[in-house]
Amino acid sequence: MERKPFGKTARGEAVTLFEIRTPELTARILDYGATVQALLVPDKNGKPVDVVLGHDTIEGYETHDGYLGACVGRVANRLGGAQFTLNGKTYILAKNDGKNHLHGGLRGFDKYVWDAEVLEDGVKFSRVSPDGEEGYPGTLRVSVSYRVANGALTITYDAVSDRDTLCNLTNHSYFNLNGGGTALSHTLQIHADRFTENSDQCMPTGKILPVDGTPFDFRAPKPVGRDIGQDDVQLRNCGGYDHNFCLADTGALLPAAVLSSAESGVTMRVSTTMPGVQLYAANFLGPWTGKGGAMYEKRDAVCLETQFYPNAMQCEAFHKPVLKAGERYHQVTVYAFSNK
Repeated sequence: MERKPFGKTARGEAVTLFEIRTPELTARILDYGATVQALLVPDKNGKPVDVVLGHDTIEGYETHDGYLGACVGRVANRLGGAQFTLNGKTYILAKNDGKNHLHGGLRGFDKYVWDAEVLEDGVKFSRVSPDGEEGYPGTLRVSVSYRVANGALTITYDAVSDRDTLCNLTNHSYFNLNGGGTALSHTLQIHADRFTENSDQCMPTGKILPVDGTPFDFRAPKPVGRDIGQDDVQLRNCGGYDHNFCLADTGALLPAAVLSSAESGVTMRVSTTMPGVQLYAANFLGPWTGKGGAMYEKRDAVCLETQFYPNAMQCEAFHKPVLKAGERYHQVTVYAFSNK
């Protein structure tokens, strides 16, 4: 484990980069936003390739609000109308996506410097989200642990609140298994036969649709870009893929998706305890200057964000991300890498 200074935020807070090195995978994680800044894996020729998008400076993360690699919360994804009702009381949240609430609000978990604790095989970040932060009830004590072993990055989320509240944490890494360029040629498989319908605001309506016969059928591996240009109302509503796929809702750690590149030979297998995974094809990415001066543009990455279904508090049939006072929120997601 190596610690390196990563500059200071506009608020004057020092930011630290933690580098976790193993032969199969090197992870660089920031305490700012508990952000995955880099993941280096060997390609099919043994050459290291950085498979996530990011920035070389803290200014890059503060300037471009794309959540690159960050832990987002208190509630990831969208919440319609920026409000919800819990125990008979309506809570008004910060609006940062038109009239809606996105990824925890104006200053979500991605915009704080977290406390850090070095582990034997990784690093654990923690922070206290005070009662009323971005409109949420309850003081939430949250931790996110990143561990590296056997070519896999394991992310463990834990939280407890002193009042009933909402909690739905995810990581917003943008993956490009070639290290740059378009990600439309990446091959993707998602272990889901249903997905959640989105409105023209890219907001889940509460309806669950079958993937069969649609561009959303990733049950067999196919290129990300094969069907993304089809004249499909769901693709039009979100400018491409930006949808939640319904996984097995058992609470067990199960396979969710497989992303691979023939060019680099790198394969990433995603497993999670969460009931959903958001496929986002970087429809509105950039153009930004990223690491090493690379230009990040539309469709240059794939996000696979594990989660409870978005907008669940407004959708009667969806599993609610309610965390009862004193109960433990505990979820695990694993990104495992290999090469051919």
